[in-house]
Formats: sequence, structure tokens, C-alpha cells
Amino acid sequence: MGLADASGPRDTQALLSATQAMDLRRRDYHMERPLLNQEHLEELGRWGSAPRTHQWRTWLQCSRARAYALLLQHLPVLVWLPRYPVRDWLLGDLLSGLSVAIMQLPQGLAYALLAGLPPVFGLYSSFYPVFIYFLFGTSRHISVGTFAVMSVMVGSVTESLAPQALNDSMINETARDAARVQVASTLSVLVGLFQVGLGLIHFGFVVTYLSEPLVRGYTTAAAVQVFVSQLKYVFGLHLSSHSGPLSLIYTVLEVCWKLPQSKVGTVVTAAVAGVVLVVVKLLNDKLQQQLPMPIPGELLTLIGATGISYGMGLKHRFEVDVVGNIPAGLVPPVAPNTQLFSKLVGSAFTIAVVGFAIAISLGKIFALRHGYRVDSNQELVALGLSNLIGGIFQCFPVSCSMSRSLVQESTGGNSQVAGAISSLFILLIIVKLGELFHDLPKAVLAAIIIVNLKGMLRQLSDMRSLWKANRADLLIWLVTFTATILLNLDLGLVVAVIFSLLLVVVRTQMPHYSVLGQVPDTDIYRDVAEYSECGVDVDFLISQKKKLLKKQEQLKLKQLQKEEKLRKQAASPKGASVSINVNTSLEDMRSNNVEDCKMMQVSSGDKMEDATANGQEDSKAPDGSTLKALGLPQPDFHSLILDLGALSFVDTVCLKSLKNIFHDFREIEVEVYMAACHSPVVSQLEAGHFFDASITKKHLFASVHDAVTFALQHPRPVPDSPVSVTRL
Repeated sequence: MGLADASGPRDTQALLSATQAMDLRRRDYHMERPLLNQEHLEELGRWGSAPRTHQWRTWLQCSRARAYALLLQHLPVLVWLPRYPVRDWLLGDLLSGLSVAIMQLPQGLAYALLAGLPPVFGLYSSFYPVFIYFLFGTSRHISVGTFAVMSVMVGSVTESLAPQALNDSMINETARDAARVQVASTLSVLVGLFQVGLGLIHFGFVVTYLSEPLVRGYTTAAAVQVFVSQLKYVFGLHLSSHSGPLSLIYTVLEVCWKLPQSKVGTVVTAAVAGVVLVVVKLLNDKLQQQLPMPIPGELLTLIGATGISYGMGLKHRFEVDVVGNIPAGLVPPVAPNTQLFSKLVGSAFTIAVVGFAIAISLGKIFALRHGYRVDSNQELVALGLSNLIGGIFQCFPVSCSMSRSLVQESTGGNSQVAGAISSLFILLIIVKLGELFHDLPKAVLAAIIIVNLKGMLRQLSDMRSLWKANRADLLIWLVTFTATILLNLDLGLVVAVIFSLLLVVVRTQMPHYSVLGQVPDTDIYRDVAEYSECGVDVDFLISQKKKLLKKQEQLKLKQLQKEEKLRKQAASPKGASVSINVNTSLEDMRSNNVEDCKMMQVSSGDKMEDATANGQEDSKAPDGSTLKALGLPQPDFHSLILDLGALSFVDTVCLKSLKNIFHDFREIEVEVYMAACHSPVVSQLEAGHFFDASITKKHLFASVHDAVTFALQHPRPVPDSPVSVTRL
């Protein structure tokens, strides 16, 4: 066909109305093929079982190419760094790394306080894990390091295993801090071991069990936990250590009880720092388009507060708690305390899963936005190595921060180089500048933490959106939030996951089903819920049929017994012995009655099979076993078609249910067909011995339309029909 010939119909069709174009396309679509059941489909397509692939054989292969592929898989820096576009990306990564480091410094100091550790260990946790992730991570934009949720989970563990003494005056802060550092570093090693192990066995899919409502509800409750934990620094109070269920409630009650003991200087310091931080964040939001990079409000507040505290002597004049000594330089590696493993294993697994869930969710968001792929299993390994090696250097468990990740992306970050630059900047502060923050008030760090909770606390609005969108997700959100608030972070997550899985089970037990109707002049079938359904109580019809058949059998048996008795009495001689003749006739009658009863039952069964198989309601030979003969209402449909296209698998319970459906509907003279089964489901039906003499593959059709067409052509199956190979 030439170009001119081809353009004509297109021009004509462009001038048609939408309805006419629809009609034209509908008329143009035409296809002819025979009806296809499963047997015909397998013959036509020359079906054969797919060859089985043994994945474990590839895992056990040992070759130079295999070793090199594994090296590149688990050390991604060797893949992307040689191809790094220096001219295009280096400047953006440099500015992004400096911006993130400026945020990382105050957040590291503050989140260490949140974890119950001296602030310098927050700087360590902002250096070692970040540089390790630079080597092993696959996400270009997430900022690994200290995070509020992870820090508060670590803090709950350190305070429970190394609590403050009951008498605050007798606290040995040095010994307490050393014990907590040991607990936190050991916890980090154990978290790393869990994450690396799960990543190596490709267990990254575990995060799929943490749905988005669950994660958002959990992080919102964790934000409330973080907020409450910082109240003692805001008001300058000394509180008792609470852990376990209802610890948050006890802490709030104690804060309210000791509120008159608040230190005015501490409250004023926290309030001023909070106002400054909020104002700077509002300016950043308003001037986002004009500023090349955000105003470092946290760093400026940190420097200003330290200078004011040193110049005015806030610690001595107003009793404002300060950070204290920050040692310069790095600490040597320390082996973890293996004796603590048994006490930390539960918390370590929870922290490992939560940290990975937060990191991979953010990583996939940025990967989708910028068009690259994030390997969930390698991310698990990268985070695990970051925590494992970081724990050896006395870091506490880390994940990624949403606020820093957004800054890293918005300031021009293009790759993991930005994270490496930020870690080197933190290293410079640790080695040379850390001791300058000796007089930094702890209330300022608490204000930084509370202001940064704004994003997570705004997730409380999820309740309104989920109420409109999905009530089941709202229920998961509420249960997760409530359980985490009341039972603490570790037990709250366990309860949330269990409830989420139970809700999935409950929802699968109440599936949606519908009656399908044909769209006129198409082979498409859709829900006809707007039409009145024809209800048939299958169980009632079957029970009534069995009762009537049993009553008929009993009446026939009594009639036979009566006739046999009369026949025997008429045939017996009058002069014979009464006792002998009576006994003999009774024995004969019993035997004859049993034989006649068996013959009648067999005959009745044969008649029922013949009538059902032939499907002739108005048969010339009367049959007492049909619904019409028994006086029972007949269904106003002769065939039932099950659309199994939504099934992904079948188990033994499903097989039994399908067989019962066939049996029950055939009892009320309705034939059953199945349609649109996927190949794995067909294989499972064969493996479960579902197909037999009464249910064959000729009852399974390639599509719903094939089954409907066949059922309309065969309203009542006959004995020689190719569909019905059995007599029912």
C-alpha cells in the first residue's frame, strides 16, 4: 500500500466524531479462531514444561570471571568511580558535601545526646559509616549518618542496660558514659552483622513486610519519643531512667511533676535557639529559588550559642548544662563485648530492619526521580558494613537522614562523592576543631533536635488522608503509632508487623467476588453489580433433594415389603406348620427385600446419572431424581464459569474447594467450567491430581469468552458430548 493510499483512511478517521471512530475501530477489529479449552491450547501451542533452573549452581561456580563479577557487585565504587564525569559533577558534589557536613556537625552532636552518649561519639558516627557507605553503597543521593529515630532506639537500649543511679548525686558520669559507649558500639556491631548476613542471603525483600503506613506511623511515634526525651534538656531537669512499656507515659508524668524545678536560663537558651532555627528555616523555604545553598542555620546557631555561653559564663552564672570536654583526634578500634550479645540481639534485629527500611525507601525515591537503580541487597550489605566497622571504632548504629538527603540533592549532589567530602570535613572537625565546642549548651542541641522533628510530626496529618483513601491502612497506622507510644520502639514494631500480617490474612479471607457480564458486541466481561443477582441456595437445594430421594426410597421399600408379604401369604398352604412357614417367609422376605432394595438403589442411581448427563429436563422417560421431578425450584442458569485469572497459586484446600463446587453445582444440574488459568496454576492443579474422569482439561478454557461461547452452544451436556466425558 502506498503512502497516499495509507493517508486517506487516517484523514477520514480524523474527521469522524469520537463515537463513529469508536465504531470504526470496533468494526476493524475482527478475529476468528476455534474455541480453546486447555487440552486444545496445549496441543496448538505444543506445550511443554519449562526447564528448571538451579540458581544454587551459579552461586557455587568458581571462575575468574565469577570472582570479578562478585567483586564488582559488592564493591560498586569500582564500577562508577572510573567513569565519574569530573567536569560535570565534581563542583556540585563539592558544594553538596560541604552543605551536608555543615548540617551533619550539629546533628551529630545532638543525636549523640539523644542516644545517651557523649557528643563526640556523634561525630565519630558521622565519619566512619559515611566513608564506608561511599565505597559500598549504590544510592547517589542519600546521606548516611546519625538519624533521630535510630538514636532514640539506641538511647532506649543504653539507658536500660546502663541506667543512671537512683541517687543523682552519686552518679559516676565517666563510668556510666564508658558503659553506655560499650553497649552502643557492641549494638552497632551486632546490627551490622545482621544487615550484612541478610544482604548476603538476598533477604532485602524483608522490607516489603513494612508497608508505608506502618513505617510512617512508626516514625511519627518515634518522633514523639524523641520530643519527650529532649524535654529534660529544654527545662534543665534531672529525671529518673525509665525503660520498657509505658516508659513514655512515666517520663511525661515526671516532667510535669518536676516542672517547677526548671532552670530559667536553660529554658530561655532553648527558646531563643529554637526561634532562631525556625526563622532561618522559614527564610530558606521562602528564598529557596534565590539562594545557591540553604543558610546554615544550625551551624550558625551552634557557633553563636557557643560564643555567648563562653562569653557570658552560662554554666556558672545560670546553671546551664554544657557539652563539656570533646577530645581531639580519633579513638583506636575496640573489640565488641560479646557477653552483651544475648542482651542486645532482639533490639539489634529491630534496629537493623528499621534502619534498612528507612534507607531503602529514601534510596528508591531518589533513584526513581533521577533514573538509576538501587540494589536493595547491596544496600543492606553497605549499611551493615557501615555499622559493623563503625561499631569497632565506637560508633552507634546509623541510617540515613531525610533532611540531609534532601539538602544533598537540592544543592547539586550527583554521586556518593558528596558523602565522602562531608565525611572528610567531619574528620577535620574531629581532629582540630572539636574542642572549640566545649561550652556549647545542651539546650541548644535539644532545640536543634526538636526543630528537625517538624517533618516527621507533620505525618500526623496522614490520619485525615488515610481516612479518605484507605481505612485499612489507617488502622495499620493507628495501631503502629499507639503500640510504639505505649510499648516502646522495639515491642511497638513487633506488634505493628504482626498486626499488619494478620490484617493481610483477614483481608484474604474476605475476597471480593462479582458476577461478570459481557460488554455488548465484545469478548470483554466486567462486574454487573448494578444488576439484580440471581441467588441460588445450593446447599438448601442439595439437602432438600437428598431428603426427598430418601423419602421416595423409604416409600418404595415399604411398598415392596407389603407386596412381598401379600405374595408370600397367598402362596403359603393353609395346612402347613405356622411356625416354620412364618420363620421361612420372614427370612426370605428379609433377603428378598434387601436384594430388591439394592436393585432399586442401583436403578435409581443409574437413572439419576443418565438424567444429569443427558441434561434433558423434559425427558420422555420419567426420572424421580431430577429437581423438576422432585418439585424443587430449578436454577435459572445451566452453567457456572469461574474466572481464575486472578489466582497466582492454589493449595490443597483450594483444590478441595474447587472439587466441592463442581460436585455441589452438578447436584443441582448446573455444569461448571473454569477459565483464564495461568500456567503455574494449571501445573499445580495437575500436581494435586485435580483432573480426573469427571473433571478434565476440557472443563478449563483459555478465556472467559471461550467458556461462555461453549456453554451457550451446549446448554445441557449430552452423553456423547466432547465436553462431558462422564455421567453425573
